[in-house]
Order: sequence, then structure tokens, then C-alpha cells
Amino acid sequence: MSKFSRIIATGSFLPPERVSNAQLVSDLAKHGVESSDEWIVERTGISARHFAQLDVCSSDLAFEACVRALQAANLGPEDIDLIIVATSTPDMVFPSTACILQHKLSQLNPQAKGILGAPSFDVQAVCSGFIYALTTADALIRAGNAKRALVVGAEVFSRILDFKDRTTCVLFGDGAGAVVLEASHAPGILSTDLHADGRYVDILCVPGHVNAGGVLGDPVVKMDGQAVFKLAVGLLEGAAKAVIEKAHLTPADVDWLVPHQANVRIIQSTAKKLKLPMERVILTVQDHGNTSAASIPLALDHGVRSGKIKPSQNVLLEGVGGGFTWGAVLFKL
Repeated sequence: MSKFSRIIATGSFLPPERVSNAQLVSDLAKHGVESSDEWIVERTGISARHFAQLDVCSSDLAFEACVRALQAANLGPEDIDLIIVATSTPDMVFPSTACILQHKLSQLNPQAKGILGAPSFDVQAVCSGFIYALTTADALIRAGNAKRALVVGAEVFSRILDFKDRTTCVLFGDGAGAVVLEASHAPGILSTDLHADGRYVDILCVPGHVNAGGVLGDPVVKMDGQAVFKLAVGLLEGAAKAVIEKAHLTPADVDWLVPHQANVRIIQSTAKKLKLPMERVILTVQDHGNTSAASIPLALDHGVRSGKIKPSQNVLLEGVGGGFTWGAVLFKL
């Protein structure tokens, strides 16, 4: 049994179709919805997002991100014995997107079926999903139930957007990010902190589901933006301070903050409360919008591959999402 788990590699993938604010505004105008690049940037910091083609599912995006993570780790699918996918936009009602992903990864090396048989499941905590998934994988590895895991956030949020509601449809995009988490005798993940409060289910939700071959309810994103903003800033500050305290560190010991990429104003407010300059915050929301469970691993991979995040540095991940769910992870790369 290993004492720690450690992130040894990252990977990410964005669908090829990049939709700029200008293009989205033009498309919305065709439906009688008014907006502008200035309006979107001022309120969110978002300049573009990526949308998947209709025949592309969350598992397809997850597969590409996992391939890149495995390549970075110099590993193959046969080296993985646990898969956890965080998603709010699964391929199917069931089986899990993780099981579908497992099958696709097994095809990379038909002679080596090691990944088949590995426990694979989805986690649904919306934009906090990757934090929940990473915490779960860490616990399973520490307990000796796995040695090496793929932890993934993957979303095709464009499928659940109401393009007549400019307060939500301009915010979200599609993408996937993944990490390889490995059992280690050296400290990796230092502390975690998870929470949920079901009293706030109505301020951010998709109130629809499958029923008798059709859809019951309204299967598009509904959000009370002001309520989410006010709640998110305080909750993120609390979770961030909790993991720092659990690790017996101070905010000054945090080298990088990698927050959920939802809104630049929320990110700036959280950084200010932690007294972290924006120069120590990984910011990618401008390039791909809010990709829900995929946003943190996407930003983390950007930070690693750009050379900003370096080995031995302390990295703080934090996220908040519908549920209402929130949490944070502090780790040493």
C-alpha cells in the first residue's frame, strides 16, 4: 500500500471548431438574440469556445486527452488499472462514459488487454466533477485498490445550451482534460476538500431527463448568474484555505492556482482573497469558455505544457458547480 498518489502526466483536447464571440453573436442574431463581443468579454472574460461536431461524444474527447496524457507519461493503456470520468454530458444514460472510454483505449493495443477489467465509472458533480474524481482516485490508490489511474473531465456542453438565452449560451464550450495519477512513496496530492449543499439545486441546473422515449422537463442549462457568482466566490475561498491548512502550508506556499474556468471575475475575486497575484493563476477561460468538468484539467495541462508549472511546485485546484458542489485539491507536481 502506497502512502501517496502523484500526478505524473497531463493531457487535453479541444474540438477543432473554434467559435469566436463574433461568430457566436452573428449566429445568435439569426434567432433574434442580441449580444456583442464587448458584452461577453466584459462580463465573463471569454473570447472564444470550441464546439464538437454532432457525431462527437464526450468519450471521443476524453479518448484524445487520455492518449496525450499517456504519451506524456510514456505509458500504454495496459498500464492503467482505474478510470474515472467526470462529466455532466455522458454519451448515454448508461453504460458510463468511462466504460465506453475504456473500450476505445483498449483498441490502441489489441494485443495488450490490461486495461480491460479495470474499474471504470463516471462522477457527476458538474463543474466540480474533476475535483471529486481526483479526490476519489487518490483515496482508491492510497487504499491499495489501484496503482495507476486515468482521471478525466470531458464535456459536450454545447448539446444542452439554449441558444435563445444569451446569459448562458455564451458561457460554455466543449473539451476534455486528463491526468495520470500514480501510487507513490513521495508526496503528491497533499490534501483535498469536498462539499455539497443541495439547497441550491435550482440556481444552476438542467431540469430534464429521458422519459418514455422522449424528454421530460427542459433539458437545457438554467442559471441564476448573480446567485451563482455570490455563492461561488465565498465557497471557493473556503475550500482553498481548507486544503492549504490541511497541508500545514500558507497561501504564500502556493506556486500556482488552477481554478475552474467559469468567469474571469470569479477567478480574480478568489485570487484576491488568497492574496495571490494573477501572474500565479492559470487562466484559459478566454480561449475555451466554461467547459465544466473539463476546465480544470484543460487549464492544468496548459500550465504544464507551457512550462509555467514546474516539478516540485505546489498547485492548488478548485472548482464549484451545480448541486451546489465545490471543492479543492492541493498537490505537489
